[in-house]
Amino acid sequence: MNSVLVERKLSTGQTLQIIQGDITLDEVDAIVNAANEHLQHGGGVAWAIARRGGDVIQEESDKWIQQHGLVSHAHPAWTLGGALPAKYIIHAVGPAWGDGGEDDKLADAIIGSLRVADELKCSSISMPAISTGIFGFPKDRAAGIIFKSIEKYFSNLPPQTLKTVRIVLLDDATIIVFLEKWNMVNGS
Repeated sequence: MNSVLVERKLSTGQTLQIIQGDITLDEVDAIVNAANEHLQHGGGVAWAIARRGGDVIQEESDKWIQQHGLVSHAHPAWTLGGALPAKYIIHAVGPAWGDGGEDDKLADAIIGSLRVADELKCSSISMPAISTGIFGFPKDRAAGIIFKSIEKYFSNLPPQTLKTVRIVLLDDATIIVFLEKWNMVNGS
């Protein structure tokens, strides 16, 4: 069962939460998949989402690639959620550490995911610690970029449909790092 570790209201009215648990079980309108540009869901979070959501996720992903081409950092793809509780999966391509421009690419992936969720008229979204697994992005650096990008997205736009943003973390090491960064950013 997923549990809220911390939450706060942003100055723009949205709620930001850190959740301990499994993103594939989160009951939100959309979840973010830490995807690769080809939408081949063979490892990490992507594999877990595709396995639990069913074959339809890879089938829809393949169709997306055929119709739109490779997925960029700033323009995530989306599919239906298959057997997941979430209605949509937003497939965000985070940067691999060492490729150059990683901070901006991660920020683009976060902001792009929030934009797609608003376009889909979602009121809630859950995202993992994008790029911090097999892509090797340092967790503490990613946490700061993720928090900052979420605040930037909402402060730069008029009111949206998106009201709750959940960062869902599974492993203790990532949770510890994100909570430490949360406390630094929020003065706790």
